[in-house]
Amino acid sequence: MRITYKGDYALKTILDLALHYGDSPVTISDLAERLDIPIKFLEQILLDLKRGGFVESRRGKVGGYLLAKQPSRIKVGDVIRFIDGPIEPIACVDKKYHGCNDIYKCIFRNIWEEVSKSTAKVIDNITFEDLAKKLSHLKPTLVYQI
Repeated sequence: MRITYKGDYALKTILDLALHYGDSPVTISDLAERLDIPIKFLEQILLDLKRGGFVESRRGKVGGYLLAKQPSRIKVGDVIRFIDGPIEPIACVDKKYHGCNDIYKCIFRNIWEEVSKSTAKVIDNITFEDLAKKLSHLKPTLVYQI
């Protein structure tokens, strides 16, 4: 599995929107500033995320972007696969693959299947609600001393 810059930024965008879930829509300029993403690149990412059903946009004076569904219903693996494609480390792991004559006697295929299963087990069991909760526990709280 290889995560591109676009995939990384897409994950960070969804996480930021998860942190603001239930609030008013987030403007693209606020997202770009908080996440340090060039606006033109973020526009492309948001269009892809919108096409994938992860985000929706609102027009107007109080417009912006928000999650299209609850953060608990969006898994990290879904976003990665949508933006960056399959997570398998090599094509032959896909059950539909027929490009190799040695596929049934290849000892490495078993290794790559295990890598793929392990990766999927992690990324398909983490939701953006989980990540938002973890992040909120990491935020420092203000302590006033006299």
